[in-house]
Amino acid sequence: MRLLKTTLLAFGLLISIASCSPEESSNDVTTDYQIDLNLATETDWAMADEILQLVNDYRVSIGLNTIKKDKQHASAHAVNHTKYMIEKSEINHDNFHYRTEALKSQGAEKVGENVAYGYNSAERVVTAWLNSPTHKRAIEGDYTHSGFGIIPANNGTYYFTQLFYKR
Repeated sequence: MRLLKTTLLAFGLLISIASCSPEESSNDVTTDYQIDLNLATETDWAMADEILQLVNDYRVSIGLNTIKKDKQHASAHAVNHTKYMIEKSEINHDNFHYRTEALKSQGAEKVGENVAYGYNSAERVVTAWLNSPTHKRAIEGDYTHSGFGIIPANNGTYYFTQLFYKR
């Protein structure tokens, strides 16, 4: 996994964002990728819709296709990962290979992921991602669908996982 960490100081908050290369392979053979699809309902769908609109507006402005919202498997896996990051109090791409293989078992050809925390609006997180070369590559990637895990921690700080995939 290629990992880029950027630390920004904005409005007195320390904000870290990270991104992986679009795909990561694993030698682990796991065949049980079942997940509770009800997890997808735990995301902040109002913010997710705003993020998707901003991402799609950007993609259209550079001649790319729009991405469709996945409110099932990708979002359930994104929520699960976001909850994991909240539990650890850090952003990371731990177990990205599992999310990749789980989505591939549902027909995805390739998978990418952006994560972040500390932003309080869709516009701010998308702007930060577009200002980061690796996040921007994911947003500009050859993807057709996206799932979201956007959840505030107990202290109100939002954590974000956006999974991209091509079907």
